[in-house]
Amino acid sequence: MAIVVGHLSTAEGKEALVAAVSEARQRQAGLVVVASDRSPAEELEALRSRLAESGVEHRVVAGGGDLADDLVRAATESDGELIVIGLRRRSPVGKLILGSGAQRILLEAPCPVLAVKP
Repeated sequence: MAIVVGHLSTAEGKEALVAAVSEARQRQAGLVVVASDRSPAEELEALRSRLAESGVEHRVVAGGGDLADDLVRAATESDGELIVIGLRRRSPVGKLILGSGAQRILLEAPCPVLAVKP
């Protein structure tokens, strides 16, 4: 069983990572972090250092470009018990035009989803 979270350098992404580490500790579960294939190498190295300092068993996997698909796939493949996502406030028009990755995750996830905001 694992806690699954995406790595984004936004405020929402950082808050999701904090919550995912906390959940992994509380549940004594591993942590699977899905990192964008476009993340700079130094950003990934900082992420790995931060995770090592957390003391939580973890692994970082490369995403394929669509975070919603990547998180659902990672949760399915790792027998995920929870997906943690960060949310930001969006206008109704923004939701209509851009769609909602969070909504896709909620509908397609094979496990519960915890949504956090900064």
